[in-house]
Amino acid sequence: MKRILLFIVALIFWVLVTWSLNWQSLLVGAGAAVLTSLIFGKRFAEEPRKWFQPARYFWLLVYIPYFLWECIKANFDVAYRVLHPRMPIRPGIVKVRTNLKTEMARTALANSITMTPGTLTVEMEGEYLYIHWIYVRSQDIEGATKELIEQFEKLLTRIFD
Repeated sequence: MKRILLFIVALIFWVLVTWSLNWQSLLVGAGAAVLTSLIFGKRFAEEPRKWFQPARYFWLLVYIPYFLWECIKANFDVAYRVLHPRMPIRPGIVKVRTNLKTEMARTALANSITMTPGTLTVEMEGEYLYIHWIYVRSQDIEGATKELIEQFEKLLTRIFD
């Protein structure tokens, strides 16, 4: 089941990337999808049934604009800090606790944090993430969790867990 699902996802991705439906392109895409599913099929999804739940795709569509908005806000924040004459930064590494259960959800959270300017996920250790933050507002775990990952986590829980 995992390999079939990975084949379908890889073929759809191929069609979206090449933007072509001629038979040669589909043949090459199918070959690449078969090879991908043979090599990575066992590691693809922990529970393939989750991929067939439409509500998860709805929440993914909600998450994308939210993430983009947070990136835009973070870009302006970092630009302000760089252009300000006194460069008001207070960098540091904070420890946050996540309630996400699956590795894929935690990885998506860590990548979302890393792709947001001003933050960088340094380490993932069980339910804890260590994040380098350009302006540390809270050093305690609860405060940093609320400030950095709470909103991301709410949406990612609906997508992955």
